Amino acid sequence: MTISPDLDRRFRDAAVTLDLVDVGFDVVDSPIGPLFVAASGRGLAAISFQAEPDAQLDRLARIAGPRVLRSPRSIDLARRELDEYFEGKRRAFDLSLDLRGLPSFTTSVLKELARVPYGKTTTYGALAAKIGHPRAARAVGTVMNRNRIPIVLPCHRVVGSSGDLTGYAGGLEVKQALLELEGAR
Repeated sequence: MTISPDLDRRFRDAAVTLDLVDVGFDVVDSPIGPLFVAASGRGLAAISFQAEPDAQLDRLARIAGPRVLRSPRSIDLARRELDEYFEGKRRAFDLSLDLRGLPSFTTSVLKELARVPYGKTTTYGALAAKIGHPRAARAVGTVMNRNRIPIVLPCHRVVGSSGDLTGYAGGLEVKQALLELEGAR
């Protein structure tokens, strides 16, 4: 049996409306390639440069619950703000974030990361110092590497102590492109 695209869309929209979805996701086209984007009722839960949904579903279920559904409507707000960012019309995101399940150290690093202004960079060591752990630059680097909401939590704005670009989940060319978009490079 084949289901029409319209019926499929109506089913997915109804599931969201009836609060039957723990996490909704979709793949968003962007100038840096397709992005996997997911949101829960609490807020944006994930952005991944690995746009293949199957690789993400178990992780999302562990974060927010087993009812994970591809639902473009669930990420409408995130899609709009990401589009505005890539068009150069948005410098700060107004999205609620779902940081459930993260250790307190990680949460404190990500909250400080969110304060790094558009078009500016900081270092791993400077972030570590700002959260009161000046010797934890490597641990901050690990948090950046595992950041499940890149771009919105702008780990691309964190560079090495010499100012050099260092590892990035989306690849150094994506990090460079994001910094150029913001005028930081």
